[in-house]
Amino acid sequence: MPRIVGMLHVVAPGRSAVPTATSKCACGRDRSAAGQRHVLALIADHTAHRDHCQLLAEGRDAA
Repeated sequence: MPRIVGMLHVVAPGRSAVPTATSKCACGRDRSAAGQRHVLALIADHTAHRDHCQLLAEGRDAA
């Protein structure tokens, strides 16, 4: 059974509420953001992290 190495959790509750996001990785990464601009930046940063994290690269190499 594969284990979860990285995770991005985004909550966008509605029109007048503030969106939030959390980016975590087994390598120790644990970042969060609130507000549309910051959440979008965290999503982009999380995507870039997936390309550079050694733990995630090992999972791709094994597949």
